[in-house]
Amino acid sequence: MGIVAGWIASLITGSSTGLLGDLVVGIVGALLGGFLFSLFGQSGVTGFNIYSFLVSIVGAIILLWLFKAIRGGTTRNI
Repeated sequence: MGIVAGWIASLITGSSTGLLGDLVVGIVGALLGGFLFSLFGQSGVTGFNIYSFLVSIVGAIILLWLFKAIRGGTTRNI
């Protein structure tokens, strides 16, 4: 699920991270999304379901946006 979440996030943000990068972005995005959702009183990643998938995608998008902001351009080869 991490690879797909990272891949979708990279498509949405226009970033090119590659297969391994998509996996890492998806997994770290799930952790970040779960943490952020819990700050707003929602449950984070709750298992292998659509809600958790959407949380992972949101977290991955935020992660890629942060990388872009810090690096000042593309997120190629994270």
